[in-house]
Amino acid sequence: MELKQYLLEGKAVLGMELGSTRIKAVLIGPDHAPIASGDHTWENRLENGVWTYHLADMWTGVQDAFANLKKDVEAKYGVKLTRLAAIGVSAMMHGYLAFDKDDNQLAQFRTWRNTMTAQAAEELTAQFKFNIPQRWSIAHLYQAMLNGEEHVKEIAHLTTLAGYLHWQLTGMKVLGVGEASGMFPIDSEKIDYDADMLAAFDAKAAEMGYAWNLRGILPAVANAGDAAGVLTAEGAKLLDPSGELEAGAVCCPPEGDAGTGMVATNAVAVRTGNVSAGTSVFAMIVLEKPLSKVYPEIDMVTTPTGKPVAMVHCNNCTSDINAWAGMLKGFCDAAGLNVSMNEIYTAVFKSALDGEKDCGGVVNVAMLSGEPVVGLEEGRPMIVRTPEARLSFANFARSIVCGAMTALKVGMEILQKENVQIDSLLGHGGYFKTPVVGQKMLAAALNTPVSVMETAGEGGPWGMALLAAYRVNKAENQPLEAYLNGKVFASANAVQETPDTADAEGFDAYTARFLQALEAEKAAAAVK
Repeated sequence: MELKQYLLEGKAVLGMELGSTRIKAVLIGPDHAPIASGDHTWENRLENGVWTYHLADMWTGVQDAFANLKKDVEAKYGVKLTRLAAIGVSAMMHGYLAFDKDDNQLAQFRTWRNTMTAQAAEELTAQFKFNIPQRWSIAHLYQAMLNGEEHVKEIAHLTTLAGYLHWQLTGMKVLGVGEASGMFPIDSEKIDYDADMLAAFDAKAAEMGYAWNLRGILPAVANAGDAAGVLTAEGAKLLDPSGELEAGAVCCPPEGDAGTGMVATNAVAVRTGNVSAGTSVFAMIVLEKPLSKVYPEIDMVTTPTGKPVAMVHCNNCTSDINAWAGMLKGFCDAAGLNVSMNEIYTAVFKSALDGEKDCGGVVNVAMLSGEPVVGLEEGRPMIVRTPEARLSFANFARSIVCGAMTALKVGMEILQKENVQIDSLLGHGGYFKTPVVGQKMLAAALNTPVSVMETAGEGGPWGMALLAAYRVNKAENQPLEAYLNGKVFASANAVQETPDTADAEGFDAYTARFLQALEAEKAAAAVK
């Protein structure tokens, strides 16, 4: 009855995240715990060599996820969801969404998954003396300029998927600083784009004949807790075409999935970190001091409050596990066995614990797309073994579970050499759904204790809801870290797995074979 009244009074807070394969809406109550949810499954498309999503599909998914949330509210509490206190939206970081002065989309949406901007990323990294990864928005823009794409001269607004959704819901062209840090380098002191780098890019654009300047086409930058508009009547109708949702909910700055992962795991303070493992995998470590030099494998982004973060991002993680699970489901169906997908995933992950520590010589190269961290421009998923390798189901299972984390291990070794200190590392995402297994494998890969919170399964949408709650509920001048520690995670329970020496040594041996197998991967990609 208490939650029913809370909903009727319009006090609930909504977080929505557009992930790679799922759009999810989470509603939280007065204690910040989820009280209802709704989701929608979608998938990227490979069209004309570009990984993309259609914005029409985005709207279908957003509306379906919200409709399913409304159904969940009505089923649980017997009330219609018509009013909200606050809303926060997030999505996959980076990418390229360009619009003209009349708000017409100018080019195909280019997602984080594309590895088509190598020249631009290399030139910008050299000019800025700051690593610009291929998936960053500025790399996509500059590559389009280098390619002479006609639409570039018409750009009036460039944004990300989260920025686009927020813009449509509120009318405001703004990003949270964490999301903005995946578009263009950030000055953490000023919580804004780096002024010197903006000027350098504008000089380059002027030389190439473009009339716009970068600040004029990029979204404004906002800190966590800053005002970022309210849900307009038009935005409410977009979110809920039934017309039942009222306008007026306060909106917080939109963030990327990296920032929401940090919030959902309470990893926004220095010397904390988290690993988000789903379709892609990334580790975010909040730094005490800058790295000694520029590393092309390490992205420098920020927390939702602008603190510098070293990010190791890998394009490939659980997609290959999903593909193998689907194949195994097909085998079970053909054999007349009534086995669910959930049972298959559980069997794969649990069997991985029974495999030999080095997977018995079986190596899974889980690369569906290019992987810059290990120098791959294109992906060719393959499983390789020497004639003497022991291909048992347990070794196979361990190889695909380990294979999802191997590229991350390669990138994280750079931070280890930089002597970056990590007091706590938390995992979240689908990779950790089966208890213990994903934690043990990651702890072995990084040789670092890994914790998973009971709430970590809620993931990014919940983290986004927490940022929205912070926007409306924080005390004056209260830092985000203090709000999370005092209001959200004070009584949170976490389960920790420490690295087993034999597991770590086995993962090292497996990784050595993985790196050798990359030559076969490159050769396969070279054959068209």
